[in-house]
Amino acid sequence: MTDDHEVALDRVARASAFVGLTGLLESGEADGFDIDYLSWGFYEPTYWRNYAHTHSFFEVCLAYSGKGVFTVEGTDHPVEAGTVFLARPGDVHEIVSSTDFPLGIAFWGFTLQPAEATPSSRPGWWSGLVRDDRPLVSTGLGALPGLVAALADGAAAPRSGYRAQLKALGSALVIETGRAFATADDLEIDAIATDRSTSAVAAMERYLADNLGRDLTVREVAAVAHLSERHAARLFVQRTGTPLMAALRRLRLERAAHLLL
Repeated sequence: MTDDHEVALDRVARASAFVGLTGLLESGEADGFDIDYLSWGFYEPTYWRNYAHTHSFFEVCLAYSGKGVFTVEGTDHPVEAGTVFLARPGDVHEIVSSTDFPLGIAFWGFTLQPAEATPSSRPGWWSGLVRDDRPLVSTGLGALPGLVAALADGAAAPRSGYRAQLKALGSALVIETGRAFATADDLEIDAIATDRSTSAVAAMERYLADNLGRDLTVREVAAVAHLSERHAARLFVQRTGTPLMAALRRLRLERAAHLLL
């Protein structure tokens, strides 16, 4: 286990306030799914066992210390610190902690329902949750430890804006949970086309508008977009049809006319 991994799990070990999310975070949305959060829990690393049972929702456990056995439909799955394991709706499951190395976990339960046209028929992060042929135990924690810790912090000391913050963190937790059990093919997306030249010109235009009262040079404006003076001047003309300094003069005239009015 790497040092970074240990640090991440240590943050989860201190996240006992995770249980305080009950009543604070009850619903959310992610990529066209409606989410209802039904349980938030935290077990200290002492011997424990929850006997065979089932749920109508997804239940997820993140082990931050110790070892144990996660049994689903009669099949045993060894689990230990650094694993996340999933019981899907209807799965008969139980968890038995090791007596020598007691299992410590944070856990959460939620439902996932398509809000409109079902995206679950397409591959995506949700495949890790809704597809029965995806694994039940994973070591691909990703950002889960950090999200659990952040949610626990928010529950421990709510401050102005906590509802929006917790809702965003909750959606991220569900997405990252799905990713932990999804395949690489599930998570692959088409390359997102980005046009840096468009954003560079937009940055220069904002800089001009924000600094109309100052003596500006092409060098200053080009620096905002991290371009050379020559490249910036040429790009600005190509995208706007107006030389950079001419655009500055036009903006100043428009501002003066507005002030006169």
